[in-house]
Amino acid sequence: MAVGQTSFPDMPVIEGIRLGSAKAGIKKPDRRDLVVIEIAEGASVAGTFTRNAFCAAPVLVAREHLAEKTPRYMVINTGNANAGTGEQGLRDARACCMAIRELTGVPYDAVLPFSTGVIGEPLPVNSICFGLPDALANMGDDSVAWQQAAEGILTTDTRTKGAVATCEIGGQSVTLNGIAKGSGMIRPDMATMLAFVATDAAIERSLLESLLRESVARSFNCITVDSDTSTNDACMLIATRRGAAVAGDDEIAAFREALDKVLIDLAQQIIRDGEGATKFVTLEVSQASSRQEALDVAFTVAHSPLVKTALYASDANWGRILAAVGRARVEDFDVARVTIDLDDVRLVEQGGRAESYTEEAGSAIMAREDIVIRIALGRGESAATVWTSDLSHDYVTINADYRS
Repeated sequence: MAVGQTSFPDMPVIEGIRLGSAKAGIKKPDRRDLVVIEIAEGASVAGTFTRNAFCAAPVLVAREHLAEKTPRYMVINTGNANAGTGEQGLRDARACCMAIRELTGVPYDAVLPFSTGVIGEPLPVNSICFGLPDALANMGDDSVAWQQAAEGILTTDTRTKGAVATCEIGGQSVTLNGIAKGSGMIRPDMATMLAFVATDAAIERSLLESLLRESVARSFNCITVDSDTSTNDACMLIATRRGAAVAGDDEIAAFREALDKVLIDLAQQIIRDGEGATKFVTLEVSQASSRQEALDVAFTVAHSPLVKTALYASDANWGRILAAVGRARVEDFDVARVTIDLDDVRLVEQGGRAESYTEEAGSAIMAREDIVIRIALGRGESAATVWTSDLSHDYVTINADYRS
């Protein structure tokens, strides 16, 4: 189940990037579950990772290797998270890096491992190593290779997720391609969420890191399906430096806009494919005293089981939204100044139900697949937008049966 219709975009070639995938039988036979991304020499690479204290072994190894060398390969497996696996998990993640070294000759610490799937089970290293030669033999740089890679990183997702953007830098066209996976355990904090974005732009690593952090804050860190922060979240940005240089203010602004477009597109696709989702919900909080205050209010509403189940039922139970706003971490809250709208229908003003509100109007909005909830706090000029989904019977079913 997913909200709305999407199709995988045509991915242009990014010079300096090749992708390969294989069916390694990690959890299920005859499905793509292993992906290798090859990065040409001279690239810049930046990453953001989960801040979960029980971060997975591949996250620890990827952070360590990224700090030591510019990566030449990324290895991603699905079907097993290699999280909660202790020292053995670290040895297994490093074994996958060593396998790439033996097959390609690159330094072991120029390989970044990524895993997604069930937590707490040993990584099937033999299956991964068995599949690596096939993944390397199937390397390509065209749209088919990108789509197969997007397929190879999925878990409970029902569809692949890809996004493309271009911008003009110094009279040259710069391209960004991105793929992601994520459907449940989604509340990135940097879900089981992974994202890989590549561009042909020439960008120094320090600037690339800054741009990625800022864009992740506006995209992946503004989505939630179920409020659970994964042990394995990662978002990687690769600049192959084969195209136009991004250095001046105008170039940076143009690239930032394109990067935001890709990451927000991918983030919203994750919500539209949320486990059991039937609604795509945008929460816009304005007139806050700070952006953090706006985010606190938005996430309090987005995480409310009562709000989410009302959304699933198309029930215009606006009191649940009001109650969630009221329990957010806001000091000296003057509820008389708060307004709450459901799309263009005013729900709340002056501390209670708006005089213009009718159940018929509210129910008509709640019956839609795409819903906007607007909350104005009357406290300042800051704002934030968060995207979420509803909570359905299918969400419970999917997660009750996840390990079967």
